[in-house]
Amino acid sequence: MSKVSVTGSKSILDEVIDALHELNRVHLTDYDGSWEAFDNGDPSEGADEASERLVTVRGLESTLDLDDEELPPERGFDPSTLGERLAEVRSSVNDLDDRRQELRQELRTVEERIGSMAPFARLGIDLDLLTGYDAIEVVVGEGDEDSIRSAYEASDDVRAVELFGGDGVVAAAVAPAEGVDMEDAAADPLVGVDFTRIEVPDSEGSPEDAVENLRTEKRRLEAEIESLNAELREQKLEVGGFLLAAEEYLTIQVQKGEAPLRFATTENSFVAEGWIPTAELETVEASIRDAVGDHVEFEELERAAYDRHGEVAHHDDVAEESGGDGVATAGASAGAETTADAAEESDEQVAADGGVVTVRDDPPTVQRNPEPTTPFEVLVQAVGRPNYGELDPTIVLFLTFPVFFGFMIGDVGYGVIYALIGLFAMRRFDSDAIQQFGVVVVWAGILTIAFGVFYGEIFGLHQLGEWIWGGHPPLRKGLSYGEWATGWLVVAVLAGWVHLTIGWALDFVDNYTLHGLTDAVLESGSWIAMLTGIWLWVFSTHLEGTKPELLFATFDGEPFAFGFAGFSPTVGFLGLGLLALGIALLIVGPVYELPEVAQPFAHTLSYTRLTAVLLSKAGMALVVNMLYFGAYQDEKGAYHYLIDHGPHYVETHEGAEMVFSGLYHTGLAGQIGGLLVLLIGHLVVLAIGVSAMIQAVRLEYVEFFGKFYEGSGKRFDPFGYDRDNTTED
Repeated sequence: MSKVSVTGSKSILDEVIDALHELNRVHLTDYDGSWEAFDNGDPSEGADEASERLVTVRGLESTLDLDDEELPPERGFDPSTLGERLAEVRSSVNDLDDRRQELRQELRTVEERIGSMAPFARLGIDLDLLTGYDAIEVVVGEGDEDSIRSAYEASDDVRAVELFGGDGVVAAAVAPAEGVDMEDAAADPLVGVDFTRIEVPDSEGSPEDAVENLRTEKRRLEAEIESLNAELREQKLEVGGFLLAAEEYLTIQVQKGEAPLRFATTENSFVAEGWIPTAELETVEASIRDAVGDHVEFEELERAAYDRHGEVAHHDDVAEESGGDGVATAGASAGAETTADAAEESDEQVAADGGVVTVRDDPPTVQRNPEPTTPFEVLVQAVGRPNYGELDPTIVLFLTFPVFFGFMIGDVGYGVIYALIGLFAMRRFDSDAIQQFGVVVVWAGILTIAFGVFYGEIFGLHQLGEWIWGGHPPLRKGLSYGEWATGWLVVAVLAGWVHLTIGWALDFVDNYTLHGLTDAVLESGSWIAMLTGIWLWVFSTHLEGTKPELLFATFDGEPFAFGFAGFSPTVGFLGLGLLALGIALLIVGPVYELPEVAQPFAHTLSYTRLTAVLLSKAGMALVVNMLYFGAYQDEKGAYHYLIDHGPHYVETHEGAEMVFSGLYHTGLAGQIGGLLVLLIGHLVVLAIGVSAMIQAVRLEYVEFFGKFYEGSGKRFDPFGYDRDNTTED
């Protein structure tokens, strides 16, 4: 990226802004007011009016529930008639919406009256019979009639009581004892009784008739509201294209009108600074020259690479050199200092000097990844956009995250559901972030299906292995396959070893690019040496008797027959040497990191969580299916579901032992109830996928990103607008 300045007289400010906006390639830097004698500019004439109109347009779009994907843009949009036409549309739409709001308020009132009248309709007593007495107090509410009667009969304040009940609603006519207030006699005995009092509406006649009349009124209001909705939908079709075009036009006018607020200006001159891809320097300058000729000074101020701490790692002298590469892949910058003498120069002198950097800011970042991997940028940006001086981990995330997830779940049935959930998110939601995450979920589902095929499982059942692999799938999972369970622990450790090595290798590249070979070796090579050394020794046969047997058996026949039974003791000693070398490099270099010397070993072990989720998911699916289908254990300790055989099969099969007979085999009631158990159980197992995703994300963010990635960059946001609904003319 290159930082440039455009300096000139205010008389050509509008032409320069138009040219920059049309280019849509300059990421403007906001002037921070730190340069003496220069202030932020003022909005252009008409910017406030355009902003007010834009608020109006967006309000109308919200009222009409306008989606720019639903309607084609209006052709022949004429900005000269915008004010008059916008006023007409606003009047028409707002009148309809105001009337709709009034009707909605009336509808809410009617619904509240129905709710308050409904208990009296259930009671079945005319409303005028519930009020207006001098000697008795009538109380109406919801509660248990027997409890209410007992409470009144036990009260000395009540001389007599008569109860009327209907569908959970009770009316009590209470006659107070001599000298007792009627309201107290009616209310006090009910303290502590489960009773909810209902105020009697100020009305007369049959409550059933009143409710029916209110429901008729409700239907009338709903019909009128729907009629207004239909009119608003017609308005949407009629003026929607105009509003979309107006919003785009006004947005551009506001952007241009408020642009001077981002510039450094004096009474007669301005200085605008920003970042552009270095490869586009000539194009940008030529466009500005075409607009205003030689009346501006265009200059490249700096072209540099920066480390993640904001220090200049390399700075080209742009006064002596031009050209260069294109968009940066990831930045912080240091602005040149402005001298006091420069600040005291006249406006004309400063305007002619395009080489003064007014603002210290970071170069923006453009992420450019292969098309299939771009949705995974949403996971990277959840941590932060890459800095200008660091590598973008999106591709590595694309290659590892779905694999981690698919390995842990590994089931064709669950994978299909996850993929469908991802497709739903892609198509249902308008948010770009949610759509991108939907693509990530689809990829996770695809890898889950792929692993499920190799595991031979569909919803935890092994029938897929029978159909595809003849009962011998190439991979197994579950605690019942002991050598596979321990083998997956070793595989998880190896995956962590490789993943962390990639992370520190990326850190090595970053440090080499920004600081040189020495820093790269001391800060990154030390960790790579320790990581490689410790695990070469662990997987060596040096002191073999003190190490777990699974380290040497996993790839020597149980379960993988690769013929690897551990590295030789010589390789083990080499590993210890690398470990010592890594520690020594830390001591020479970043010695403050020495307390974290156990990190390569501990962080690698963290990847065993992959196996933990794998086994827990397999175990839960086993239990759910076992409850429904039943299962037995054969003479080798393997579990088999009673799908093709009934419980009687176990009695005749030598060496077989019943585990659970299964609800399916207990009759029709067991089959029906068992289906509910089966459905809920698999939904719970499916929810474990959320845990698997969290664990996979944790490995990426904490273990992997933590080795090299900071992610404090900012998005490349050029000054301009991609037109969809209007044209330059």
